[in-house]
Amino acid sequence: MSSLALISTTTSRRRLTIKQRLITAAIALPLLILLLAYASSAVFAFFVTLIVFAALLEFNRMGMKQDQLEIQWVAALVGAAIVPLFFLHQLALLYIYLSGFFLLFALYFLLRPICLTRVHLHFGWICLGIIYVALLMGHLVLLRLLDDGRQWIFLTLIVIMSCDTCAYVIGSRFGKRKLYPLISPNKSIEGGIGGVGGAVLGALISKLLFFSSIGLWPAILVGVVLGVVGQIGDLFESMLKRACGVKDSGNMIPGHGGILDRLDSLLFAFPLVYYIARWGFSG
Repeated sequence: MSSLALISTTTSRRRLTIKQRLITAAIALPLLILLLAYASSAVFAFFVTLIVFAALLEFNRMGMKQDQLEIQWVAALVGAAIVPLFFLHQLALLYIYLSGFFLLFALYFLLRPICLTRVHLHFGWICLGIIYVALLMGHLVLLRLLDDGRQWIFLTLIVIMSCDTCAYVIGSRFGKRKLYPLISPNKSIEGGIGGVGGAVLGALISKLLFFSSIGLWPAILVGVVLGVVGQIGDLFESMLKRACGVKDSGNMIPGHGGILDRLDSLLFAFPLVYYIARWGFSG
């Protein structure tokens, strides 16, 4: 293939990806806004439960491929069931639930050691998924239950999207020094700094539009913290994908890759925002 043909093919693929992303965003964003603005906390928790289930299926498939598909589904169900426990504030029951299923999973792998050289990898991956996806995402339900939970969720989404957008724009235009080439060769220090700046801008916009109760300096501080933590979450998922030898976590979202590719920054952000809102801004 000639260089001109290769460039043309690459350009066409980029245009198709951009088109898919715009279509997906045009459908998903209004639905998400309506869900956050008008759905009851119970409906919202049900929605998060479905997202966690799908994300865990994707996560398990990413790390375990076609091995032991039945336990991949079981683990996704077990992880998704954590979300209703968060919603019902049954944290004591959650400890019993997690301990019990850890023992059951251990028994399963003990009785069915299909390949001894991969048992520790599969068992560890299943446990990691439940902690990484289900436990972290469950904090979104706790956040929604706070009096000003909707505002905090909208703020988090705007801050993270602003961070991602500014990191990409600044990094593409001015990025020269690699941020972490071993994990994400395309990310730059300049883009990372731009991302933090974008996060602060997103926090200030949120304050002006719908969250006037948060002060100026607290909004700036929240923006800086989420800008840093969000990018760490992005790098963490990139590390997992590199370890699994995949470019995207899945293909559930046209033009965007998998669910985890959209949640990576938010998984690290939601628990932090919950504790900030709960302990830093409560009565």
